[in-house]
Amino acid sequence: MTFKRPDLIISLADVERLEEILDNLHEDDFPGKLDLEEELARATGVPPNEVPPNVVTMNSTVYFETKPQGKKFTLTLVYPTDTSIVKNSISILAPVGSALLGLSIGDEIEWPRPGGGKTLLQIIDITYQPERTPTD
Repeated sequence: MTFKRPDLIISLADVERLEEILDNLHEDDFPGKLDLEEELARATGVPPNEVPPNVVTMNSTVYFETKPQGKKFTLTLVYPTDTSIVKNSISILAPVGSALLGLSIGDEIEWPRPGGGKTLLQIIDITYQPERTPTD
């Protein structure tokens, strides 16, 4: 079965910071580097204040479900340096983290699991997205 990858919307600020991180990583240090670069290249970049509220951005807290397992998780998508600071977080450099960035509520994506096989992820809700938080 061929699975269509959903369209991605990514904040231009996130793209800039992620490209800087990726430029400083060797593929041996991050085997998913080329995959994440490909995802960034196919995404639509928009100014942070134009990111729709239903889109996963960096530092978003996401409620998602794995299928067919039915496991539900709430995790915050963070930069690698923040994983020890933010409780229940996942790094953008983790396969699931890379898979979540830019997805919208309701989107599903197949993602390879470490050790083989694939997991289907569905975004159920985004309980926090920094672009939607007032900065008064």
